[in-house]
Amino acid sequence: MELGYFSDVFGRPSGRDLPRFDDAEEPDADMWATAGETRDEIVELHRFSAAHSDATIESLPLDAPGVVPWWPEERRHVTLQQMLVHMCAETAQHLGHADILRELIDGAAGQGPNDPNLPARSAAEQSAHFDRLEAAAREAAAHATT
Repeated sequence: MELGYFSDVFGRPSGRDLPRFDDAEEPDADMWATAGETRDEIVELHRFSAAHSDATIESLPLDAPGVVPWWPEERRHVTLQQMLVHMCAETAQHLGHADILRELIDGAAGQGPNDPNLPARSAAEQSAHFDRLEAAAREAAAHATT
């Protein structure tokens, strides 16, 4: 998400093709690693994203305008300052994965049942999604031990 927020939103394309953001991908494809992705690939993407984000932050003023096309119309016009605050909040929420522990306790995901950052899923769809994630994690674990 960092790469998206600090590249196209501010008219600074990264030049990096991220197929997981393709409309043909399933919702949340960017929220988990597949068994075929290596740790080195994931770390390299993080470093690339951080360097591109740093360059955007350094080159634009805090009031630079941007547009987040995947946000609702009434919220999509932003400034660099707003996106910096948003990313701080996102990082704080996910750092240490305290939200994952909470999800294990109460079964709710994200900021609540109407969180616009999560796709709406029925109970059956959510169960199938969880099963796909579990299978990917087990497959990756099997590859790691061989």
